Amino acid sequence: MLDLNEEKNLFARGYKVIAGIDEVGRGPLAGPVVAAALVLSSKSPLHFGGQGITTDKLKEIKDSKKLAEKKREELYEVIREEFDEVGIGICDQGTIDKINILQAGFLAMKKAIGSLKNKPDFIMLDGKFLIPNCSYQQQAIIHGDNLVFSIAAASIIAKVTRDRIMKEMHEQYPQYCFDQHKGYGTKLHLEQLRAHGPCQIHRRSFGPVKRLLKHKNT
Repeated sequence: MLDLNEEKNLFARGYKVIAGIDEVGRGPLAGPVVAAALVLSSKSPLHFGGQGITTDKLKEIKDSKKLAEKKREELYEVIREEFDEVGIGICDQGTIDKINILQAGFLAMKKAIGSLKNKPDFIMLDGKFLIPNCSYQQQAIIHGDNLVFSIAAASIIAKVTRDRIMKEMHEQYPQYCFDQHKGYGTKLHLEQLRAHGPCQIHRRSFGPVKRLLKHKNT
């Protein structure tokens, strides 16, 4: 079970408002990359009085990849209710193709932070790279979504948000079965991609899509 040790350490160092950040959607061949920023203050109910995580549901939070879809949806509602504030940032496939997926992920994180009314004085993010050209004090934590409570919670918000977007895309492009694979390069997706060619939300800079377009144009 995750705890609030990292968050409490930051509060003990004098920070008043912190945010855990994670993004999802780097690997898919279609759709956006989505980031979430979750805010906790030193006076948050989750932390106040040193009680730490106070509800059984919050104790179930962990890396979104380790949770079933139904459980993620359930925890999504709990997180939105319990955290001080939740910010979302989205970069679509056009932006990904233009600036590359790494930079689009950073931009989505900046958008998530920018959407917050209660700006953090310290942020923790999953991964090994700091957000470039970012004025906030920050710490990148490898496997942070598996180690830090607020980052794990952010991973759930980002994952559920993106999955819902891809389910909406399925309504628009049902032939690709986006509701099943969410744009990842599964066998089913690749079969449908070869059968129908890329649609508007496919990432044209990604290998399988790029090769298909090249073959189509020769």
